[in-house]
Amino acid sequence: MKALSIRSDYVMEIFKGTKTIEYRTWSTKYRGNLLICGTAKKVHGGLPGYATCVVKLTNIIKYGDHDYGWQLAPFKPNGSYWIYPFHVKGQLGLFNVENQLIRRAPVIGPTAPGAQHWFQKVITPLIY
Repeated sequence: MKALSIRSDYVMEIFKGTKTIEYRTWSTKYRGNLLICGTAKKVHGGLPGYATCVVKLTNIIKYGDHDYGWQLAPFKPNGSYWIYPFHVKGQLGLFNVENQLIRRAPVIGPTAPGAQHWFQKVITPLIY
């Protein structure tokens, strides 16, 4: 699966569904599922070095001459979804991660029944 490294506190915003656009200085023709990974840099409130969710990249909008807004689908069936976190060594740009490492969580995202319990049990112990 295609993957993208993002500062881990921004990953948490995506994970919680509050950040639906990722801003980049570059574009891509790729659309579809994108594994979101936290960079290794330790940032308070983040999960550094972990893959945490799969988002569906639906569109990219150009802002000015050098900025792009990557639009991410909401957490719902056939959209973005949570996964069991696992360590990933990130890279610049889009990179590939083996599909067999990705396991869907029992809840789709932050508004699903049981999401709060799963978050407390699985995610909270990993937060820096």
